[in-house]
Amino acid sequence: MSLSKFRQSLGEHFPGAMPEAEFLSRTHDALSGLGFEAENTFACVGCCRDEITRSLVDGVCDMWGEAFNFSSLAGMLFLGKTGFEAALQHAPMSEEHVRYVYFALPHIAIDEDGTVGRCWRAGQRDASSACGALIAFRDELASGKPSFGLDMDDVEQSLLKQILIRRITYGEVPELAGLTRHCHDAILEKLEHLIELTVDRTASSYAVVTGIQIHGPLMEQWIWPGSFYAMIEHRKRDLMPLRAD
Repeated sequence: MSLSKFRQSLGEHFPGAMPEAEFLSRTHDALSGLGFEAENTFACVGCCRDEITRSLVDGVCDMWGEAFNFSSLAGMLFLGKTGFEAALQHAPMSEEHVRYVYFALPHIAIDEDGTVGRCWRAGQRDASSACGALIAFRDELASGKPSFGLDMDDVEQSLLKQILIRRITYGEVPELAGLTRHCHDAILEKLEHLIELTVDRTASSYAVVTGIQIHGPLMEQWIWPGSFYAMIEHRKRDLMPLRAD
């Protein structure tokens, strides 16, 4: 199978993306240099509920130990203050100073033909799609009849639409890659807001790791790096650029 069209599309839409394992290794190595280790750090992961995102969760657990699950549709953070505060109580308490690392990533697929949003799932005969929640929202925008009320039978999708529509120009129907980047930005903003509401910076350090998980051909997983920094003793440390060469 030739992957030239996939790589061309990946480079066009997500320049600097790298294999998922490399992304996790680089972020771990950078944080280790600042004293973050599995023994003293509690990991939290926010990604889409979709089962094909599981490699990211497993990779974080392999490097950081058990991880608190923040996941909602499209990787949005709908757990609120109560959920966020619950995670804070689970950090290792071997010392007075506690550490957290927060991973938050929406996802998208690109197939071997370079088609954005399309993937192949194990056990299925036909092509599938990712992220389904974002594609459904985009289809609704394209129909010209989007709805933004709170549907109690579809709460997470309702909230996703309410959040993302604020980032889109009126009448615009963004391409899926662009909509996914909007989703990333909304997730990062929400993550930082929840940290501000709940984390005691006088007694803890934390790191923020964001990006976009990309499902490629042959079950390969890639990551487009977003934001990566640590907050230590009230000082923000922007960590090494993670874009692939």
